[in-house]
Amino acid sequence: RSPPHPSPKHNIMTTSLRRTDILSLIHLRSDGRRPHEIRHMSCHLGALPSTTACGSALPTSACSGSALVSMGLTQVLCVVRGPSDAGRRTEELPDRATLEVTMRTSPFSPPGDRRVTNPTSDRRLIEQSHLLQTALSASILLHLYPKSKISVTVMVLADDGGRLEAAINAATLALIDAGIPLKDMVCACSAGRWSAGGSDEIVVDLNRREIQAANGTGGGGNEGGGTSDTIYLPVAAMPQRGTVVLAQCESRLSGGAEAFGEVLEAAMGGCQMVMEVMAAAVRERGAGLWKAKEGNADVVLEDW
Repeated sequence: RSPPHPSPKHNIMTTSLRRTDILSLIHLRSDGRRPHEIRHMSCHLGALPSTTACGSALPTSACSGSALVSMGLTQVLCVVRGPSDAGRRTEELPDRATLEVTMRTSPFSPPGDRRVTNPTSDRRLIEQSHLLQTALSASILLHLYPKSKISVTVMVLADDGGRLEAAINAATLALIDAGIPLKDMVCACSAGRWSAGGSDEIVVDLNRREIQAANGTGGGGNEGGGTSDTIYLPVAAMPQRGTVVLAQCESRLSGGAEAFGEVLEAAMGGCQMVMEVMAAAVRERGAGLWKAKEGNADVVLEDW
């Protein structure tokens, strides 16, 4: 009996590909999204009861309206108090209400950083509070409440990029929940030109990894950081009116006004998609309140 022939050895070529490399080959971003696709967004109006006092980090009096917004892994809670008396005569305005905006971050919100930031001294929080106030002032009908004050407090619970856009969306929904009249919903979304896998394309709703790559701080898909063609543009708009109320670009535009216009158009498309999600949440909240008025609401008791 002849011995069995040895089976031929096959040369198996093994390659080590990262997940980001595989996604770039099929023209997807680092989190699996398409270039013009926003992150998963969820909105919840009336996140806090209006009859109870808010936490110590939020205003101590009863909340007039609240909203919890999640955009991807970024989560923001907003509380609105007022309109109420200004308290001080120096804070009163004879023809309109005073809008007070405070933005805070929880110690566990940024990944890898557990420092407690002071909203009155942190430069970035002060800047974003001012931008949030500018965006909301363009929509709130402040002239209906002279000599009064409206307080908006935003708490960032989780930060995976785009906390300013999430804060604007949460503040808009909280104002609607408080019954404060608006010209239109202020919706915010970011856009940018980001090089991934050698291709230069415009993406919508950037996460933390993409923002760091666009700003040249590393951590993105391109290990060398941002280039002169990378753009990061947060935009807040009133889509039904076609009005841009906020657009902040800290990048150097090598393509001039044409490159800026392309990124702005993509951001406006993202704001339109955000508005559809927010409008659905408002309709759901209104339907729930109508059922409660008719006595057909479902009461859920939870153990705390």
